[in-house]
Amino acid sequence: MCCSNSALKLILIIMSQDKVFADGFIFKRRENAPDFVIGNISVKVDEAIAFLKSNSKNGWVSMVISERREPSEKGATHYAYVNDYEPPKDSQTAPKKTAAKVEDDLPF
Repeated sequence: MCCSNSALKLILIIMSQDKVFADGFIFKRRENAPDFVIGNISVKVDEAIAFLKSNSKNGWVSMVISERREPSEKGATHYAYVNDYEPPKDSQTAPKKTAAKVEDDLPF
């Protein structure tokens, strides 16, 4: 078996959730641009504002930019969707560090 039951449940939950695609944002890679330029993003203001307002949590919208398999008919090479990942509640606390064992017979 490849995974524990809890890991398998988490994978299934993630896979079953539909992506919420970002409305109003278009990204196009610029192939002939200098190395420091990745591409251009265009924002349709009314659509983007409505999308941001409806998907915000505590005033923020976290998004993932992914590369399309094929450019769209309008030339878009990437797409954005809401990053709704939340770590499991028990892993939100930082692991406790244990003090290093000090030995008495140090060579100096």
